[in-house]
Amino acid sequence: MKTRRLFHVSALLCALSLSGAALALDAPKERPILAVSGKIAEKNAGDVARFDMKMIEALPQHTFTTATPWFDKPVKFTGPLLSDVLAAVKASGSTISAVAINDYKISIPAGDAAKYKVIVARQIDDKPIPVREKGPLFVVYPFDSSAELRTSTYYERSIWQLKALDIQ
Repeated sequence: MKTRRLFHVSALLCALSLSGAALALDAPKERPILAVSGKIAEKNAGDVARFDMKMIEALPQHTFTTATPWFDKPVKFTGPLLSDVLAAVKASGSTISAVAINDYKISIPAGDAAKYKVIVARQIDDKPIPVREKGPLFVVYPFDSSAELRTSTYYERSIWQLKALDIQ
């Protein structure tokens, strides 16, 4: 009896773990706002991983307040860590080519994501970011956490109106 119960529990756990792996990155149900391509293992649209806003919201959310060159006073940014977005697609590259809606591109070392706790902000001061105000997604470094980050190198990597990440 115990052996049969153990077998059923083991089979159930195995089935649950397999189904979780298969559904690790569902397809977006709303309009996609971010495409991730390149060296990624999790995809949901051909060779690309697409995210809608609900998928971005479902990732663990983080918040910091920092001064930036683009706002008159410190601003509160909320969104998933860039490292969580990269983990969701099982990224394996060392460089991220980030692309904005207007096709502005910047290279971001993948190591920056964890080292500096970079956020893919979806809110500014607890409000969604409209496209005309640098949204809907904005890659932001916590500039106030280190003097090293308050340089043009990191300001340039803080790309707003983010639409795509290509991992190389």
